Amino acid sequence: MIVLTRLNRSRFAVNPDLIERVQATPDTTIIMVDGATFVVTETMDDVIAQIIAFRAGVLAAAAAMITAADTDAVAPGTDAEAVL
Repeated sequence: MIVLTRLNRSRFAVNPDLIERVQATPDTTIIMVDGATFVVTETMDDVIAQIIAFRAGVLAAAAAMITAADTDAVAPGTDAEAVL
């Protein structure tokens, strides 16, 4: 989830996978896949940066889970590096 700010300063979280597009005309408007729209105080570049950071975090978490699963799969008493 990314956290955005409405023009009235209330904050809300949105799933970036459900964002269809972001417009800056001149206010930044988030258009969701279901047609809902949100006007936010963040710039379009800020929203894009948050989406990139969110996706990078998801990929990093997935990589960490795979690494942990690979480490757990090594039999006790064996050299983990030799298996890899």
